[in-house]
Amino acid sequence: MYNLWRSREDNVKPLLEVIDIKKNFKRVRAVDGVSLSIGRGVCFGLLGPNGAGKTTLIEIIEDIIAPTSGSVSYKGAPRSSAFRQEIGIMFQQTALLAFLTVSETLQTFSRLYDAADSIDHLIELCSLEEVKDRMNDKISGGQKQRLLLALALLNRPELVFLDEPSTGLDPQARRNLWDIIKTVKSRGRTIVLTTHYMEEAQRLCDDIAIMDKGKIIARGTPHELIQTHCRRATVSMPRDQFPHGLRDLRPSVTANGDRIQIRTEDVNAVIAQLMSHGVDMRSVNVNTPTLEDVFLKLTGRSLRE
Repeated sequence: MYNLWRSREDNVKPLLEVIDIKKNFKRVRAVDGVSLSIGRGVCFGLLGPNGAGKTTLIEIIEDIIAPTSGSVSYKGAPRSSAFRQEIGIMFQQTALLAFLTVSETLQTFSRLYDAADSIDHLIELCSLEEVKDRMNDKISGGQKQRLLLALALLNRPELVFLDEPSTGLDPQARRNLWDIIKTVKSRGRTIVLTTHYMEEAQRLCDDIAIMDKGKIIARGTPHELIQTHCRRATVSMPRDQFPHGLRDLRPSVTANGDRIQIRTEDVNAVIAQLMSHGVDMRSVNVNTPTLEDVFLKLTGRSLRE
């Protein structure tokens, strides 16, 4: 059984607790009895295929929609009217007014909060200096995502929700956004992240829950999930260089085109054997398991609508 209640810091009371949440839409149960806790100052990732129920669960936690049953507590108590003043949400899609500049947008939204952070500080934090006087419809996709992150941080939130923050970004813009998110977390903020980019989750998240068919099916750090569900690495080499004397490796050896693949939990032992047989290591590739391998193993590879 997965320890869904654990905080990354067991001696600190969780910031957020989700208790037996269920959500029905007519005959469909989108969330089916989810319970979990999220510790302070961590980046918590909620992953799942399309239709897994993660968006519904997040919207319940954000207090956007009500659950059919179950409850959510914040700082050890039911959420009060102050909850929305203490959280920040970066939605996957947000319409921005084209006739406002980046600075004017931040100033406009800042008036929605009792206390807002410095606009200049947010512009610097989110690397918006070069576009602060540019109209919203004249900025790039990466710049827009950084602006949306700045909007989510306007009220100095203790808890920040990031919904698919890097969707549609090129690799450089995505990594720039990751650096900003790491900086935000380093300042003590708690982050709840949903993403379909497994590399993003592996790089940013301290704690990950994988959701499928309305339930949490696995939880742990990226390293724990990989070690638990996908321990084996793959060592491959050209077929004509494989030393056929390695009989003890036979059960884990397969041919894939012109290359031989060895599946193993002990890469060092395999490499040592190959070197002892004089294999040219420049032609050897080692592929270690990733969070994507875990995700595909647990949720399946078939396309879902």
